[in-house]
Amino acid sequence: MTIRDRSLALTVAVLWGINFIAIHLSLEHFPPMFLVALRFAVIAVPTMLFVPWPNVRVRWLVGYGIGFGVLQFAFLYWGMSSGMPTGLASLVLQASAPFTVVLGATFLRERVSGRQVLGIVVAIGGLAVVGSHRAQVAAVLPFLLTLAGGFGWAIGNVCSRQSRPQNPLHLTLWMSVVPPIPMLAVALVVEGPDRIGASLTGAFTAEALPALLGLAYTVIIATVLGSGLWTWLMSRHPAGVVAPFSLLVPVTGMTAAAVFLGERISAYEVAGGAVVIAGVLLGSTGRDPRRPRVEPRDRYHRAVAR
Repeated sequence: MTIRDRSLALTVAVLWGINFIAIHLSLEHFPPMFLVALRFAVIAVPTMLFVPWPNVRVRWLVGYGIGFGVLQFAFLYWGMSSGMPTGLASLVLQASAPFTVVLGATFLRERVSGRQVLGIVVAIGGLAVVGSHRAQVAAVLPFLLTLAGGFGWAIGNVCSRQSRPQNPLHLTLWMSVVPPIPMLAVALVVEGPDRIGASLTGAFTAEALPALLGLAYTVIIATVLGSGLWTWLMSRHPAGVVAPFSLLVPVTGMTAAAVFLGERISAYEVAGGAVVIAGVLLGSTGRDPRRPRVEPRDRYHRAVAR
């Protein structure tokens, strides 16, 4: 990856880390399943009216929408509303990175270099340090729900990679058309019309303002901007190269949770976050495994040929 692409991936990680605060604020007012439907419906309506079709196969767009939109956020929002701490949720969700590498290698036959494997192992080690210290504050069910969200994210990564869009932002926007209807159906069954109606009725009160601001951040910054950049990066690089940058999200997420929500960060978590950063940099700065190695003798012959 170039310095520019690594900088963009880092920017996405920061935007998504802060997004966990926005999600926390939104869940204070809206029920989780309905919130998933609402966040994507806000994008889906103008997308269908004004955004050109991304010219990709429907199966990959639907797969992207189901993995990234439905599975990831349904399980994440469910887990957070069930008691998963905001900072810890940002950490556990990043299990999507090793999930993505495994799915990419299994189904896309992507080559994974030894440097990338080592980088992911180091980063996972950092996550393990942080997770082992924080696991005591979270129940098992919220943890498993958030982990399932990470697997959904990995499915979305692989599908977006396979779609190979000419305009990644168009793909990201059209992906938002997939989640609203199935998530609204789930919300009506699980949460009921009364609870959904009450959240909408009180949405324009002063008490609901933080939730609306959180929803706006999630829609505009995290989904449109962040996911658009992420999809663009996934279209340019192997999934195993881009996915490890998601391991930087909990560094931002846990810091933001400490600053805005008062969640405490220990020395173990700071050390683990540093290890995560080291692992991501190690795994992303090596040679692209798709490019053939050029021996010094070959470089000489090419120089002479010029």
